[in-house]
Amino acid sequence: MSGTSNDRLHFLVRVVRKEIDHLEYSTGRVFKEQFTVERARSLATDPEQAERVEAYTSRFCRLQDTVGDKLLPTWLHLVGEHTGTALDNLDRVEKLGLLNSADQWMAIRQTRNQMIHEYMESPEVLASALNTAHRYQAEIIRFSQALIKDLIQRRLVT
Repeated sequence: MSGTSNDRLHFLVRVVRKEIDHLEYSTGRVFKEQFTVERARSLATDPEQAERVEAYTSRFCRLQDTVGDKLLPTWLHLVGEHTGTALDNLDRVEKLGLLNSADQWMAIRQTRNQMIHEYMESPEVLASALNTAHRYQAEIIRFSQALIKDLIQRRLVT
């Protein structure tokens, strides 16, 4: 592995670990109680809660983007697998047993898009998307950690 590849890999692993920590912190602040449509409606008049939801949404999306768009292709390249479209990459790691379901990952991506694009327009869609993201969060973290664990086992990172 070249120095540049090694530096990039270590950088991505550090970033993913921090993103997991930050997402878990935001989770505790947003989901102390059930996130309802009423809570979504109240964001217009509760700037502190709106900021917490925005932080959670941003951190959830950032982790999924970093893992799916950056760490996964880097991992595939380093272990000698071909990289392709996002769906091809996801299908490959599903077949290798690191990802439970490529289809689920794509559903998570759709949830991510709903949180971003429906944030201001529909409290019902936002509440549903946030609760769905919260349910999917464990899978994103599990997959992230599976990639990192594999890299540690291969002695590519510590």
